[in-house]
Amino acid sequence: MKLEKIRQKGVPRHLAIILDGNGRWAKRRGMPRAYGHKVGADNIIKAAQLADKLGIKYLTVYAFSTENWSRPEQEVNYLMELPFELYEEHKEDILSDNHNLVLKHVGRNDRLPNKLKKLFAELYAKTKHHTGLVLQLAFDYGFYDELDQAIKKMIKDNKTSFSKEEILPYLYVNEPVDFLIRTSGEKRLSNFLLYQVGYAEFYFTKKHWPAFNERTFLKAIKQFQKRERRYGGLK
Repeated sequence: MKLEKIRQKGVPRHLAIILDGNGRWAKRRGMPRAYGHKVGADNIIKAAQLADKLGIKYLTVYAFSTENWSRPEQEVNYLMELPFELYEEHKEDILSDNHNLVLKHVGRNDRLPNKLKKLFAELYAKTKHHTGLVLQLAFDYGFYDELDQAIKKMIKDNKTSFSKEEILPYLYVNEPVDFLIRTSGEKRLSNFLLYQVGYAEFYFTKKHWPAFNERTFLKAIKQFQKRERRYGGLK
């Protein structure tokens, strides 16, 4: 009943989340950074299921940026393996027609390990018929790279207009964002969906991503419902 009441007040069509604070959350508990990444990955599935229940259509999560390759090799290698752990542990939730999620990778795939590219392709092939939430996993994603790739493709297709309507279909993420959440207290976008958030509402919380639970999620959505979105006009 609580979720239905919130849903009736209007929810964002496209929610984007910068998943920040996994390592810091783990460190505070005397655990390695990898533990924080694992708990944070599990939390993506929980957030996706809740978003679907609320009627949100798209959820794009910033899991691995184009700049994250500069992190220590051991951590990068673990992050490349983490999607397999997530899949094995949450296979029923991800693939079940009852949960009805579509799982889609957005970002570059030419630098990913072949087995990870195959996993992302397999997950999309097995879930694309679903009609519920589209969970977009931004992995090796960065907006500067996204725009660079989009413009190259447009030039190749002999496009002469670079209007919003022309550019959006060429981006990895071609749905405008309504609401963007960043966890862990940082207040910057970190090269994430810079074009798509042109008229998005922003929400920053000090909660680290692994601690971002249902209560915190709903608190953020309620904040979104209080915002007056005018798109440059007047009401």
